[in-house]
Amino acid sequence: MAKPAQGAKYRGSIHDFPGFDPNQDAEALYTAMKGFGSDKEAILDIITSRSNRQRQEVCQSYKSLYGKDLIADLKYELTGKFERLIVGLMRPPAYCDAKEIKDAISGIGTDEKCLIEILASRTNEQMHQLVAAYKDAYERDLEADIIGDTSGHFQKMLVVLLQGTREEDDVVSEDLVQQDVQDLYEAGELKWGTDEAQFIYILGNRSKQHLRLVFDEYLKTTGKPIEASIRGELSGDFEKLMLAVVKCIRSTPEYFAERLFKAMKGLGTRDNTLIRIMVSRSELDMLDIREIFRTKYEKSLYSMIKNDTSGEYKKTLLKLSGGDDDAAGQFFPEAAQVAYQMWELSAVARVELKGTVRPANDFNPDADAKALRKAMKGLGTDEDTIIDIITHRSNVQRQQIRQTFKSHFGRDLMTDLKSEISGDLARLILGLMMPPAHYDAKQLKKAMEGAGTDEKALIEILATRTNAEIRAINEAYKEDYHKSLEDALSSDTSGHFRRILISLATGHREEGGENLDQAQEDAQVAAEILEIADTPSGDKTSLETRFMTILCTRSYPHLRRVFQEFIKMTNYDVEHTIKKEMSGDVRDAFVAIVQSVKNKPLFFADKLYKSMKGAGTDEKTLTRIMVSRSEIDLLNIRREFIEKYDKSLHQAIEGDTSGDFLKALLALCGGED
Repeated sequence: MAKPAQGAKYRGSIHDFPGFDPNQDAEALYTAMKGFGSDKEAILDIITSRSNRQRQEVCQSYKSLYGKDLIADLKYELTGKFERLIVGLMRPPAYCDAKEIKDAISGIGTDEKCLIEILASRTNEQMHQLVAAYKDAYERDLEADIIGDTSGHFQKMLVVLLQGTREEDDVVSEDLVQQDVQDLYEAGELKWGTDEAQFIYILGNRSKQHLRLVFDEYLKTTGKPIEASIRGELSGDFEKLMLAVVKCIRSTPEYFAERLFKAMKGLGTRDNTLIRIMVSRSELDMLDIREIFRTKYEKSLYSMIKNDTSGEYKKTLLKLSGGDDDAAGQFFPEAAQVAYQMWELSAVARVELKGTVRPANDFNPDADAKALRKAMKGLGTDEDTIIDIITHRSNVQRQQIRQTFKSHFGRDLMTDLKSEISGDLARLILGLMMPPAHYDAKQLKKAMEGAGTDEKALIEILATRTNAEIRAINEAYKEDYHKSLEDALSSDTSGHFRRILISLATGHREEGGENLDQAQEDAQVAAEILEIADTPSGDKTSLETRFMTILCTRSYPHLRRVFQEFIKMTNYDVEHTIKKEMSGDVRDAFVAIVQSVKNKPLFFADKLYKSMKGAGTDEKTLTRIMVSRSEIDLLNIRREFIEKYDKSLHQAIEGDTSGDFLKALLALCGGED
């Protein structure tokens, strides 16, 4: 069994069995496989309750007692996925990895995902054991076999990783960090083409601690995470391998949590991936993986396995997962710390926000106005021209076109567009033609008019706009509808939800930095109102008001510090605690504020994904976000989308919309990632 580093806490889900007797286990397994049929319950119960070291002793005892090979007997008695899982558990870890790699490169085609997963995630010691096990099991050289089955830069990086020579010194040179940042920047972003050798050398050899600092400095220096540069500069399996290396450097458990989620999401299950990870991590970091899984995907690993598998196969996987973590309905303390670490860097670093729509070069409003008039004149409408012009001009330029159109033709461009196009395309194009504040004002008005209220739209807009944007929306609302936004919100909402929206709609959020003493006090208020403080004080009504004030008026940098202090104080993540302790529109509003503070582009990426997920498309949400973020941070949203959902925003839109609406959305999207 792999032992944790000195002083580290063991985080595997499988432990040494107390009172272990290998002869007794060997006899029980023999009995379970004797005669007609086999007692699968007894087999899985014994094997999942013993550590790998103990299983090897059982194998030896079995051979001594019966002169038979236990693994061969298990293969004979069991079938399918259950057999693969049990046999995987019976092999020593290095031999299990060796078998996976041998299968990945045998026969026609190569399972590159398997190669990437194993070679990107193993430590130096594990890599050395793997090479030796492969040689012992197959009498072949692993490096030679990988070279024979792969090519190019992908092959070179695999070979580098296979050496198991990554530096392990925790002492980091600041000068070398800066030099590596510069070398990576010059090898990619600043170079015509890419110097892949620099990426291979630095990412394949530097220590984890060193590379984490390199990634931090790279973000500060270039305004983009290293992952974005890798996606922009590399391609194919080489790109996937380098991204996997970066993920494992940042957090190996998070990498495996993501792999497990993708193995089970959607139709069908990638059982080979599921088996490989559950076996290989069960005595290393399975408890960390399941905590991150729950935090990141808002469901437990246990419940997802339970819903996605069946029979003895399911029972075995559930035991390997460490048991039912849904039973108590509680969040894990370690998961809260991981939750913070997962977004702390992006929150603190000054990431440059970029839209996908920029001012057109050589802009000529006169020519654009004439082209639009021609596109709408006579029989039929040239939608392609309309889409091309409007999606490739900034909002300021579109306002100039509107003015020029009226000066030239004595006609209102918006009115003409309304009469020529319809449906989803009309809502998108007309939205783009409106000044941003007037567009948001209109979306708020529509959310409150008629029967029922679109609370989600109210929350999305008011929880994410800056003070300047909120003030502009208030002015636009008054100008367009002759009523204050505050009065409209007061008439259409009620209770705590109304108070939250009105507070946000004042646009009085503080804009300074963090105050540690105040942050600790604010975190205490949050802990008390969320009922997890050790010593609650004050009446609840007063605490509710203070909590609302904190979330609605404190600056983003300060709130990030509050969230960190909350974790230190309670061992809980504030977002998940709000979801657990609160309900309804109040909960949704507070969660939106917290998510926006943590990572606003990710908040919008999630909204876009949900608008296109499942049967039917929420075109209103899709249109609203694509219009409102196209000149602000849609490029950042695209990056978060592909990072979280393993598909590009371009692909999602392409698969979920059609016709001219699709063309316009793809143009706003700014191309394929």
